[in-house]
Amino acid sequence: MSEKILSVAPMLDWTDRHCRHFLRLICPSCVLYTEMLTTNALLRGRDPQRFLEYSAAEHPLILQVGGDDPEAMRRVSWLAREYQYDGINLNVGCPSPRVQKGRFGACLMAIPEHVAELMAALADSGLPVSIKHRLGLDRKEDYASLQRFVDTVAQSGCWHFIVHARNAWLKGLNPAENRETPPLRWDWVHHLKQDFPHLQIEINGGFKTSATVLEQYPSVDGVMIGRAAYHNPLLLAEVEMAMGRRVQLPERGQILEALIAYAETWGKALPAPRLSRHLHGLYFGAAGAGEWRRFLGTAILNESAAEFLRRALQQFAEKAIRPRRDD
Repeated sequence: MSEKILSVAPMLDWTDRHCRHFLRLICPSCVLYTEMLTTNALLRGRDPQRFLEYSAAEHPLILQVGGDDPEAMRRVSWLAREYQYDGINLNVGCPSPRVQKGRFGACLMAIPEHVAELMAALADSGLPVSIKHRLGLDRKEDYASLQRFVDTVAQSGCWHFIVHARNAWLKGLNPAENRETPPLRWDWVHHLKQDFPHLQIEINGGFKTSATVLEQYPSVDGVMIGRAAYHNPLLLAEVEMAMGRRVQLPERGQILEALIAYAETWGKALPAPRLSRHLHGLYFGAAGAGEWRRFLGTAILNESAAEFLRRALQQFAEKAIRPRRDD
């Protein structure tokens, strides 16, 4: 099981560089992803550097991109190489109306030949490439269509497929509802691995406990955890321990101490709320969770994150509360 992938999903407005550093402190072996960045933002934006920069501790780190222009993808792939990312991922799973208007995200599943062209362009820089997609579109559930999509895209040379095990309903649901309402079909992803044993198949969608994560590994090559990793980050450490990658769970006080060292490198450039907003799940399932969340509400803009975290450590480090274990 040691070679199996454990990763944290790219989550828009959530997995910024500060969140990723926090998650890396908890889960040293996880593969991390940037938020989805559009090719326009990276190639035409005023300050693409602020999207692309990260700390060395975040490795392994994958750049996730969205777009529909092969030439733009090729140029972005070389940017990713310049910034020394560990790979590039194409988003073909986001169902939001804004993304559809830009003709990328989940709607691209309807044109697999074009997706294959995009993947071939991303591979131009020589970095490893992967794709994150859904089972299908709208209320039509057709495993054969999913098979054809994977087979077509694989012909571009892409061998790593991350499958959110739901359809994307392009009309009638908002993005949050699209993560919950369409039926979850883990078995379809298992069938993909059986049908394409030479491909790396990673499953995503609906994982909230370490037990459900571990149950997946005999059937797929990896598990990507999304919202649960954000709301309960110590879940990642529980999975790591069950996989034999660590011998004990991290202490929350130690995590806060390490975060202070990180925040001090930023000084006043990192206001407390920009970091504290990612820390709500640190005491998930513990007796002090409510008190912790209330304390996070005291973060203010004219206080640096380092100053805020020192207050947090003083108040909470002695609460030796372990995360709740799965039943």
